Amino acid sequence: MDNARKVLIGMTPDELKAEVRDLGMPAFTAGQIMKWLYTKHVRDIDEMTDVSKANREKLKENFTIGCMEPIERMQSVDGTVKYLFPTANGKFVETVYIPDHDRATLCVSCQVGCKMNCLFCQTGKQGFEGNLTAADILNQIYSLPERENLTNVVFMGQGEPMDNLDNVLRATQILTAKYGYEWSPKRITVSSVGLKNKLKRFLDESDCHVAISMHSPLHEQRATLIPAEKQMPISEVVKLLKQYDFTHQRRCTFEYIMFGGMNDSLTYAKEILKLTEGLECRVNLIRFHDIPGVDLHPCETKKMENFRDYLTNHGLTATIRASRGQDIFAACGLLSTAKKGEHHQE
Repeated sequence: MDNARKVLIGMTPDELKAEVRDLGMPAFTAGQIMKWLYTKHVRDIDEMTDVSKANREKLKENFTIGCMEPIERMQSVDGTVKYLFPTANGKFVETVYIPDHDRATLCVSCQVGCKMNCLFCQTGKQGFEGNLTAADILNQIYSLPERENLTNVVFMGQGEPMDNLDNVLRATQILTAKYGYEWSPKRITVSSVGLKNKLKRFLDESDCHVAISMHSPLHEQRATLIPAEKQMPISEVVKLLKQYDFTHQRRCTFEYIMFGGMNDSLTYAKEILKLTEGLECRVNLIRFHDIPGVDLHPCETKKMENFRDYLTNHGLTATIRASRGQDIFAACGLLSTAKKGEHHQE
């Protein structure tokens, strides 16, 4: 990426108006550029044909669109596709496209690696290599070959969204704004382990769905799985969520990876019911996929079904998430670009 030029993807109308004004162009040029970006998805400034040639030259001197094609594609036997996208600062992130009948979900990344270091997650083993810009996040959609098929986007790829909140909020704003993609916030889910102050700010400033990584309803046990529990216990997360209305359009989900012999007995289901009492929410039960060097094991399917049925029978909607893309390391908790940098650096 040319560091001397600014990136157009990720700019707001006000920022773009200020930029074109500084270049001596009419203010309406900003609106034209927005349409070319988010309606037409142009790859080149020269494709903006209703902008005068002289102004296009000025734009090319000062800006780049910021779209970067994926450099690797892996397809699973179940149709899931994992892409490797470059970022503006020369790193790489993985993005997973999950087609499912009339739905197509994109699992986007917001950081290279992750600081959270959750015991069960391959991304955490990579360490933290940097935040993605809003342009890096949006490029995973902008340059996706199947972009036109997308029905949903989930911020559940590499990284903790609340740890890169400014850029995540900017990206979701552009996805939902009239000047941008004009999506309903109901099409977007942002996940989090729960970070003090950041989660509240997200809930206040966004209407997107929220998914909280619970994995255990018990403080001591969750702290061994998710170090962030020490700063913001799951009880505090739930207390905060109870201040918001999830009875209408917006949805609150708890993600719960089931580990064999650890958090899969009905004792835990009872604790979940106790913890979430009075909160409109649902629970997504997730299969664990083995990670080298981690002494955690998958849970039997029958136990998962019993757990789900117990919660549902006691009034809490619970589902078992279908595991997708395991053969290409695209399933939950398996994303990592730790070795990609060495492989792709020239």
